[in-house]
Amino acid sequence: MLEKWIQAIQVALFRHRPVVLALFALATVALGYSATSLRMDAAFTKNIPLNHPYMQTYMEHREQFGGANSIMVAVQHKNGDIFDPKFFEVLRQVHDQLFFIPGVDRTQVKSLYSPSTRFTEVVEDGFRGGPVIPADFRADAQGLAQVRANVEKAGIIGRLVSDDFNAAMVTAQLLDWVPVPDEEQVEGGPTTRPMDVLGFASQLEQEIRTQYQDEDIQIHIIGFAKMAGDVADGARDVLLFFLVAIAITAVMVYAFCRSVLMTLLPLACSLVAVVWQLGGLTVLGFGLDPMSILVPFLVFAIGVSHGVQMINAIGHKVAEGVSAKVAAEAAFRALLIPGGVALLSDTVGFMTLLAIDIGIIRELAITASLGVAVIILTNLVLLPVLLSYAHFSEGYLDKLRSSHARTMPIWRKVSGFASAKTARVVLAVTAVLFVLGAMQAQTMKIGDLHAGAPSLKESSVYNQDTFFITDNFSITTDVLTVIVETFPEACTYHRVMDRIDQFQWRMTNVAGVQSSASLSSVSKMVNGGYNEGNPKWRVLPRTTATLVQATSRIPTSSGLLNGNCSVMPVYLFLQDHKAETLDTVVAAVKAEAERFNNDDVTFRLASGPAGVMAATNEAVAAAQTPMMLYVYGAVFLLCLISFRSLRATLAVILPLYVVSTLAQALMTQLQIGLTVSTLPVIALGVGIGVDYGIYILSTMSPLLRKGVPVQEAYLQALCERGNAVIFTGITLAVGVSTWVFSSLKFQMDMGVLLTFMFLVNMIAAVVVLPALVNLFWSRAKQQQSPEPKVDLPSGTDKAA
Repeated sequence: MLEKWIQAIQVALFRHRPVVLALFALATVALGYSATSLRMDAAFTKNIPLNHPYMQTYMEHREQFGGANSIMVAVQHKNGDIFDPKFFEVLRQVHDQLFFIPGVDRTQVKSLYSPSTRFTEVVEDGFRGGPVIPADFRADAQGLAQVRANVEKAGIIGRLVSDDFNAAMVTAQLLDWVPVPDEEQVEGGPTTRPMDVLGFASQLEQEIRTQYQDEDIQIHIIGFAKMAGDVADGARDVLLFFLVAIAITAVMVYAFCRSVLMTLLPLACSLVAVVWQLGGLTVLGFGLDPMSILVPFLVFAIGVSHGVQMINAIGHKVAEGVSAKVAAEAAFRALLIPGGVALLSDTVGFMTLLAIDIGIIRELAITASLGVAVIILTNLVLLPVLLSYAHFSEGYLDKLRSSHARTMPIWRKVSGFASAKTARVVLAVTAVLFVLGAMQAQTMKIGDLHAGAPSLKESSVYNQDTFFITDNFSITTDVLTVIVETFPEACTYHRVMDRIDQFQWRMTNVAGVQSSASLSSVSKMVNGGYNEGNPKWRVLPRTTATLVQATSRIPTSSGLLNGNCSVMPVYLFLQDHKAETLDTVVAAVKAEAERFNNDDVTFRLASGPAGVMAATNEAVAAAQTPMMLYVYGAVFLLCLISFRSLRATLAVILPLYVVSTLAQALMTQLQIGLTVSTLPVIALGVGIGVDYGIYILSTMSPLLRKGVPVQEAYLQALCERGNAVIFTGITLAVGVSTWVFSSLKFQMDMGVLLTFMFLVNMIAAVVVLPALVNLFWSRAKQQQSPEPKVDLPSGTDKAA
């Protein structure tokens, strides 16, 4: 039945070749035009698991207490302290400029110039205070001296002013939606639109760093939006890698087939697949983010690898003396099922990433699945139709025959891996490697393992800015916010405030926590101020009246309480965001929350940048096992349907699993954590790595069913598909290996891991798969002749 369907499709395609080519041309032009409107997209919410309990807490309270989507601008005086007229003028201009950039929540902009930045001191008559920078401030000697005194009284050293007084900070919270400018609004249209994160990052560079940085002033900018902009700038380097990969691949394909036409056609069909993919993303309403921008590059490499299988099959047929059209039809029939199953496995493998509740990974899954699905049409339909028009000279046919003859001695030696004696050795070595790899993989960490922004190199401008701010200010970008929910006016009840205070004290003593802040800790300082500043009175008042007196001095703009005092966050400033630190602190918060939660008070994780990272790490950890089960389950099912043999399916799957385990061990050795960027690599490696085994076993399986000995069947598979399989593995590995030169660390990590998986999966298919076939097939079918026989293309010198 299946053969009849394949025959019908073949007849329909090759009888109407001009119509097929015209349809492909029209679709390529239409989707190519659509691809011109594709844009980079790096929204903050795409990078977090929105359905995770921590993120639900974050989204619920982010308007009142800010969150992880903030920006910090440190203005540094390189030749002295900040108390300089020029410095204060620049600081004022930076504050004003940031205030007016679209996307900034203007109520949350804070610096020395903010009216909410105030000092308070204890005097004989009680308290005295005001703005740190008064309304009539002039940057003369007297004014600067007054501001210095106010800064020291305000308790902002280490937060808005650096510890050594050589820099000052401007901070702001960002909006997810911004108003549409009046000139762009249409009647009945939306009045807001998603914030352009990458455009905002560009404005920070152009309107703040470039405008105000000079020989005296240094600008340092950090925050998610700025990091996303730097990542996007680095991701654009992929275009250069794409061009280099095309050049390298073209040279390798030509070395493989020794024909300009046979080189250009698979490259052209793969580029058509990329155009269709990019155009399809626009039609579906998606953009490209810094992670998925790598996928078109990967799709091109996959397309070329499957194209090589097609030209290899056609080359074998024309070497036997048949016409190009007949050869193309035969190759189409031979490769439609194995090629289709291989590409379907890739597609379904990528689609399993949809199970991960992080927007950026889901879009990666859609982008990759769409691209690989398109290859089914461009490489299994368009390419053979195009090749059916090719003309092969007698000289080219002679080259093909001599090439087949030269590789025969190599394949005879390689076929020894299918012999019983060698197979036992191969399987024993594989088992040892698997056990060692599994032991090493158990120590793989989930999350980031290095300081700074993990997506960027340590030497990047962004990470250098991060190191400056963390070294010169007491604050840290790694803030974990625990939201404390209680009843209205709870801050006037000692039992509630004392519970928060005890929780904060216990968390401050947890390894990895540098410092902490909450309404209770600040209230104790205020209470001490009401008692002549005596440190002995820095305690929580026990009466409601005194508590009201202590807390009423703390405005809601401080971020320590909401309007009715029913929510009071506890801020934990961590020493870093490494996986071990986050795991330790989050575990401690959960344990202490269980201790202190009662009917009045609930401690909820989490907000702040470290809270987002903790939620992401937990989402990755939760998705790791299901994702592996989904991808292997999908590949197993497709192979089982294709081969209709459990033995054949296991022979394909087991080497993949061994290589996946070794890849996780490699991650441990290279100190690469399992993160949002590296989690998809395993699925990508499995989905693409299965292709080698499918192509080899699809040739062996019919022969084995006829009773051909394993080694002889393997030799015939190598003669027919071996060159293409080896070439495919090398081409894919060389293509992604160029990513190690990326300016982005996560692209480097992905390049290293994919290179390893593509190469080692190819080696496993050539070495381990035949050994497993030898083990699985019955002894009756393994009685081999001393010299396995194989049918060579006519005209080949068999003596060779």
